[in-house]
Amino acid sequence: MKTHEAAVDGAATDRAAADGADVDEAAVDGRGARASSWEEGPADLRLVPLAVAAWVAAAVAVGVPGWWTVAGVVVCLVGGAVLLTPAAARRFGGTARPGEGSAAADAPTGRGTPAWRLRATAFAGVLLCAAAGAASAGLHTADLRRGPVPALAREYARAQLEVTVTSDPRLTRPRVRGSEAVPVSVVLDGEVTRAERSDGTVHRTRAPVLLIVPPGEGRAEWLRLLPSTRLSVGARLAPPSRPGDPFAAVLKVGGGGPPRIIGPPSALQRTAGELRAGLRRATDGLDPDARALLPGLVVGDTSRIGSELRDAFVATDLTHLLAVSGSNLAVVLILLVGRPGRAHQVERGGLAPRLGMSLRGTAVAGGALTLAFVVVCRPEPSVLRAAACGFIVLLAIGTGRRRSLIPALAAAVLLLVLYDPWLARSYGFLLSVLATGALLTVAPRWSEALRRRGVPDRLAEALAASLAAQAVCAPVVVVFAGRVSLVAIPANLFAELAVAPATVFGFATLAAAAVWMPAAEGLAWVAGWPAGWIARVARTGAALPGAELSWPGGWWGGFALALVTAVVVIAARRLPHRGPVAGLLVVLLLLVVVRPVPLTRWATGWPPRGWVFAMCRVGQGDATVLAAGGDAAVVVDAGPDPVPVDRCLRELGVRRVPLLVLTHFHADHVAGLPGVLRGRSVGAIQTTGLEEPPAQAAFVRRTAAAARVPLIRAGAGERRRIGGLEWTVLWPAAESGAAGGGAGGAAGDGSFEGEGEGEGEGEDEGEGEDEVVGGRAVGGRRVAAGSGGANDASVAMLVRAAGGLTLLLLGDLEPPAQRGLLRAHPGLAPVDVLKVAHHGSAHQDPGLIRAVRPRLALVSTGRDNPYGHPSPGTVEALRAGGARVLRTDRDGAIAVVGAGPGLVAVPGGG
Repeated sequence: MKTHEAAVDGAATDRAAADGADVDEAAVDGRGARASSWEEGPADLRLVPLAVAAWVAAAVAVGVPGWWTVAGVVVCLVGGAVLLTPAAARRFGGTARPGEGSAAADAPTGRGTPAWRLRATAFAGVLLCAAAGAASAGLHTADLRRGPVPALAREYARAQLEVTVTSDPRLTRPRVRGSEAVPVSVVLDGEVTRAERSDGTVHRTRAPVLLIVPPGEGRAEWLRLLPSTRLSVGARLAPPSRPGDPFAAVLKVGGGGPPRIIGPPSALQRTAGELRAGLRRATDGLDPDARALLPGLVVGDTSRIGSELRDAFVATDLTHLLAVSGSNLAVVLILLVGRPGRAHQVERGGLAPRLGMSLRGTAVAGGALTLAFVVVCRPEPSVLRAAACGFIVLLAIGTGRRRSLIPALAAAVLLLVLYDPWLARSYGFLLSVLATGALLTVAPRWSEALRRRGVPDRLAEALAASLAAQAVCAPVVVVFAGRVSLVAIPANLFAELAVAPATVFGFATLAAAAVWMPAAEGLAWVAGWPAGWIARVARTGAALPGAELSWPGGWWGGFALALVTAVVVIAARRLPHRGPVAGLLVVLLLLVVVRPVPLTRWATGWPPRGWVFAMCRVGQGDATVLAAGGDAAVVVDAGPDPVPVDRCLRELGVRRVPLLVLTHFHADHVAGLPGVLRGRSVGAIQTTGLEEPPAQAAFVRRTAAAARVPLIRAGAGERRRIGGLEWTVLWPAAESGAAGGGAGGAAGDGSFEGEGEGEGEGEDEGEGEDEVVGGRAVGGRRVAAGSGGANDASVAMLVRAAGGLTLLLLGDLEPPAQRGLLRAHPGLAPVDVLKVAHHGSAHQDPGLIRAVRPRLALVSTGRDNPYGHPSPGTVEALRAGGARVLRTDRDGAIAVVGAGPGLVAVPGGG
């Protein structure tokens, strides 16, 4: 598979293609009754078993040793040849089926061919197609196992290589590993044509590889590379991480400099690259979402789409719009042929009849458009898959018969699998085929059933298409994603309203950009409106608390969802009083998706009424919340991922954050910052003074500046109050003697008060005399950071909440800083709640634990984390001191309610 997002690019991908195939079978007569305008027989399924056989054989063959493939091919060929002999054919195919007479097998068909010969020929065809699929897979995978490249990869050797680029460069998704953010690298596919070992030995070869380029000054040049460009690279080779990966080695390119180009791209790829670049330039002036989304809608260029927008499309099952698909092509073809339901008729709409084109001429013109589409969008497997689905629409135009579409789809699958056997293991390809097949077979029946119940034609077609695609695709999505989108159907319905205008004006922009850029910019401005609508649909749907439902992953989870779907479909057909029941189910689904806090609390007990403190479940990281009255809360740390912290705050009903405290700049505490900012008013962001690691500190500054939220620094001795919530910053100590708490009113809304020595005196601008922390100037003062570096510079807070509840939040302080804190505050009294430092690691100071003697000790840690957090020794020490220990990896999110004798910890939130 190419990328993880490609795994879902086929879900409902070819909805418009199927609409193009859903020809109008009925015309309304003068009395308003529907009369059949043409007749068709049953669907022709003869090619389906052949396509399935090739598909399954290729999927198996790409993952087994070569000799198994050879044996399977031989067995299938021999079996097929035997079945084609008259004696074997009569013996195999001449047996009458149950209930048939003894002469039924010998009865000739309408064409005079005995039934036994047809059956034997059909089974022989299945075996021969299986042999073809396995043989194609075996030949393709042979390049991955032979030659110098796999040998170099097994040795993890360095080599000088000549590589031909075979894909567009793309960026890896930002990830957090432990406390560090994994650098975003450039990734591209290529083919090695020459390999030179370190001893000077030179080999000529052809081997597909995956290139990974680390961050560096040459990133922009790498991202501008076009397919067919020839490079000379020095790299270390490594084997693929999974046996089924479609490349012989992973090339980790050394250094961060620009690529060394030894051969330019082909003229065809240069033309396509210029057109795509013109589209990007024309969209530069649009709003951020439209600017990012429009090139993806038109030509599949997703280079500008950020992780936040992509996550919204994933949550709403709209990712098929981010990849080139049959729906994009079908929209363009609709301009040529008009309304899909009349595509096969002489009185069709669109431009074709106005230009005097016949039905066959229209199909030829559509084919030319399809070829141009492939050139512009690059002839990669995903584009070829979309083109094949587009040709299904053209067959509907040329033949006027929907029954020809199923064999056309089967033929397209057969040819594509033989051309690229790796598609046989692609979730995206499976989803495309399932969605297209369902839209050709299931959707027309459901659409007609909806029409009979009074649903308007267009709405019935759109609703049936969405329901059919979701019904067949959701079980497959569950296999690899472990989730079900509850907003997919309405999100797709609303998005479809804008797909056609965005695509049409987007292609017009693409064409105009090559001729006159001002006209292209005007067309892009028009296309930006529907593109922005699609982005708003995705963001709105993803922001709903119940947008996604967790579901067991893997094939068993997919089977369970398929069974549930089948039960629902059968029940929808046979239950009495279906109208009222359906209405009730829609209301229940709406409540599950919206999840109003009072109803959720009544149904699940979360969040508990009167919660004072909450620890969110964000994986291996920290995100805690202090209730500040009403819908306001002080948030301490944001976790490693925007999605879980945003979900947690939504469940808690937090809409205003007067202050967000980031205890230190490690990624597992700050990478989720966009999730806290999403849809909430944030007064200020308070940070530690040690800007380590620098990349994450820069990320916080950029994100805060983009949201126009001021940054202030915390300092020991600083006191703040919001309503009944009070806290004191205990650490980090400022050696210069200035606490530097930042402006008390800098929160932007005057919603909290601050006091402290040196407060507000130019601290945000870093005024004052620079002093040194570990050889580095930081923010105008020295910060006491021990051997723990950034961890020991964590902001530690002593909080007093309503009712007298006391909490000690330690960030990630290591034992040296914990001892320093205890020395700086020798009168530190016992507390009710302790946020255990550093995810409960073994590095804790026993003296501090004895001094604070918490009643509740809360640990934020990820399930099955590789660090062994929390340490059994730490948990035992806390329990020995009388604390009840709760941990997010086992207990889920944790809320604290009450104080004194009524202190209660409520686990179990999401």
